Amino acid sequence: MLLVTAAAAVAAGGTGAAVAANADTGRAGAAPVAATGIDWGKCEVSGPNDPMNQAQCAQVAVPLDYSRPGGRKISIAVSRFRHTDDKNYKGVLFVNPGGPGGSGLPYAPALARWIAGTGHADVAAKYDIIGFDPRGVGSSKPALTCDPNFFNPVRPDYVPSSKKEEAAWIAKSAKYAKDCATKFGWLLPHMRTTDAARDIDTIRAALGQPKISWYGFSYGTYFGATYATLFPKRVDRMVLDGNVNPRTVWYDSQLEQDKAFEKNMKSWWAWIAKWDSLYHLGKTEKAVEAKYYATRAAAKKAPIAGKIGPDELDDIVLTAGYNTGYYIPFAQALSAWVNGNDASGLLDWLNTGGEDNDFAVYNAVQAADAKWPRSWSKWHNDAAKLYKQGYRFNTWSNVWYNAPIAFWPFNGGPKFKLQGSKSLPGMLLVQSTQDAATPVVGGLEMHKVFPSSRLVFELGGKTHANTLNGNACLDDKVAAYLDTGALPRSHRGPDAYCKAVPELNDPDPTAMQAKAAGARAGKDLPVGRRP
Repeated sequence: MLLVTAAAAVAAGGTGAAVAANADTGRAGAAPVAATGIDWGKCEVSGPNDPMNQAQCAQVAVPLDYSRPGGRKISIAVSRFRHTDDKNYKGVLFVNPGGPGGSGLPYAPALARWIAGTGHADVAAKYDIIGFDPRGVGSSKPALTCDPNFFNPVRPDYVPSSKKEEAAWIAKSAKYAKDCATKFGWLLPHMRTTDAARDIDTIRAALGQPKISWYGFSYGTYFGATYATLFPKRVDRMVLDGNVNPRTVWYDSQLEQDKAFEKNMKSWWAWIAKWDSLYHLGKTEKAVEAKYYATRAAAKKAPIAGKIGPDELDDIVLTAGYNTGYYIPFAQALSAWVNGNDASGLLDWLNTGGEDNDFAVYNAVQAADAKWPRSWSKWHNDAAKLYKQGYRFNTWSNVWYNAPIAFWPFNGGPKFKLQGSKSLPGMLLVQSTQDAATPVVGGLEMHKVFPSSRLVFELGGKTHANTLNGNACLDDKVAAYLDTGALPRSHRGPDAYCKAVPELNDPDPTAMQAKAAGARAGKDLPVGRRP
């Protein structure tokens, strides 16, 4: 069976939008790309304390179009953090932080650091850990960008109060899609996850490795599952944390997220109410929620510090829905503004725009991977219905984050069908039951697709993709699997359970300083969060 490709490319370097669907249906794929080795060198670093000083970096040439392996090439930036245990060497362990669009280059030393931080440095020492920027991302060439000013504050309100306000966002989104087509029309049809998975196999061959292991967070679970479907005999071990629902790729995924984020934001507001003696934002969840929306409405009339309108405020605090480690700093920042007219805390977290690569790739991959509605009435009606049902916080912001795809230069798909194989070894799936970015059903559905997998639930966990972040029950299971291949015994549904760690899931601000989750627990780089 052959690889699913997105579409026939427009002329190389062209700006046209017209492409033709060209869907293969299988797994064996086009002619393999010859392994040429990798010329490792030093990485670009920010200073003497940059962990990338301990890594090696390189560029690996790959075909733009795998149905034409001798044609135009692009290159993938890769990094390697080398093993130190020669006696027990286990091969290469690729790591992907999600997105799509997340830069993974710094995650080679980071993953080693995180695993060591769980008390299992001996396990990390057995692998060459491979980080990489997927095609179009970061240091890979070319890096996809469409409009670096798209997120400049202050933007139109996400939640349209009139047809005129909605039309402003429609025009903004349509222009973004047009800019992408104009600048990178030749690349866009080749941004499918299947294309990126083939890049991984090209890198595997260049490394001289018969198999790879994989650690994927968030979208990295779908990425890894795609590789496992295409190349089941080339998989050794695979950890998938925070699983994408393969049944809802990709339009319906955002609708699932809207419901899950509403629940998690209410959890944060309830937590703030619990600590009203510190934050003075309301003594009940409903009171804090009302205070937040009143603050948001005021920011629409007069942006906070002239830079934070309603969208920017939503974007800042949304991270509390991803990760409980941000409960404290965001509550402090919001309280300082509401009660003391001090905007400094919020400004510290403001995305001032000027960075577009991750957003461009996010849209490009999802647009190419699957068909999306092309009728704006569908987008509007689905969002209006959810909003009316009470899913207020994330519904319209999610619409506009994905809206350029409604105007993309081609309709992507067909969706690639993930499937298990008898030749595929056991995989370890981890899922927090209150994960908002990848709701719990994703873990269950991924488990069904891959019968050889085992699924571990983190009961009550509200942090997205939460392994290597302070829950020893999860982290010990991951380490044992990476070390020996040990997996929980198979049961119906989830195969094992870990309880969320109370002090991480429900932080005590009187016992912890205000700092982000990475500094607090294990991860010091972002995972799976949309830009």
